[in-house]
Amino acid sequence: MGIFGELRQGRRDDAELGKGLWRRAHDRFHRGLDRYHQVLEGVEDERLYGELVVIANELAELSARVRAVCIEAQRLAPSEGLDIPGQLSGVHRALSKAGNSLATTAEAAAMLRLAAPAAPAGAASVRRRAEAVHEHVDEAERLMRR
Repeated sequence: MGIFGELRQGRRDDAELGKGLWRRAHDRFHRGLDRYHQVLEGVEDERLYGELVVIANELAELSARVRAVCIEAQRLAPSEGLDIPGQLSGVHRALSKAGNSLATTAEAAAMLRLAAPAAPAGAASVRRRAEAVHEHVDEAERLMRR
C-alpha cells in the first residue's frame, strides 16, 4: 500500500473505529498478527513452516471479525479516549485477551523456530495458543450479540 493508500486507510479507520479504546484494541490485534507473520518469515524448516502457515491463515481470518466487533462497539459506545464503557467491558476484556493471546502465539512460534529440528511435537504449542485467540474472539462476538 502506498503512502496515499495508507492515509486513506487511516482516515477510514478513524471514521469506523474512532481514535480511542476500540481503535487500540483493533490495532493491538493487527500488530500481533503482523508480528506472527514476521516470525514466520524466519522459519527454515519446511515441515514446521507448513504447520505455522496454516495457523497464520486461520489467525488472519480472525482479523476481519475483530474489526467488525470493534466497529460495532464504536457504534454502540463511541470512544475517543481510554475509558471502558461499562456495558461493553466484557467485550473489551475479550478483545484485550485476544490481542495478548495473539502476541503469545507469535512468541511461541518464535521460540519454536529456534528449536525447530529438536521439536518433536511440531507446532502443537503454537496451535494451543492460537486456539485461545479464537476463543477470545468468539467470546467478544458472543458478548456483542447480547
